[in-house]
Amino acid sequence: MAGYRKLGRTSSQRKALIRGQVTSLLNNGKIVTTESRAKEIRKVAEGLIALAVKEKDNFDEVTVTAKVARKDKDGKRIKEVVDGKKVTVFDEVEKTIKKDQPSRLHARRKMNKVLYSVTDKGATKKETKKVDLTNKLFDEIAPKYENRNGGYTRIVKIGQRKGDAAMEVLLELV
Repeated sequence: MAGYRKLGRTSSQRKALIRGQVTSLLNNGKIVTTESRAKEIRKVAEGLIALAVKEKDNFDEVTVTAKVARKDKDGKRIKEVVDGKKVTVFDEVEKTIKKDQPSRLHARRKMNKVLYSVTDKGATKKETKKVDLTNKLFDEIAPKYENRNGGYTRIVKIGQRKGDAAMEVLLELV
């Protein structure tokens, strides 16, 4: 007997399906899917959340100096003419960044193996932004579950689907 459900797909299709649904679950907080898919997705999602909870405070804060382009009131870079060429003007700024310790970096890379990249679509193309789900896991999701020992997701049965009578469920983060 297999230790997982095959979901009527080849291994590559199954992995892609699970990756997509786990990404969607962590991005949106809940998804509607079939019961057997939800049980497979739950395994992967809870593993990622447990990893995030374990490594959430495992970083050092470091102060660095960075060069940032000077901008005008419209947000465009200011350029000066130097030796007949237009050159962008830069200012040096002190920034505090989070530097992952090796175990957290390894956890981040494990998460990136499973999660797809996500973009939140805005009204215009400029408003479209990329969402870093690993940061969301560490900064938003993990602190909610730090005092909880597993059981980060909930499956609620909705009813049967009209077309094929498959049991549909709502899979959500608790």
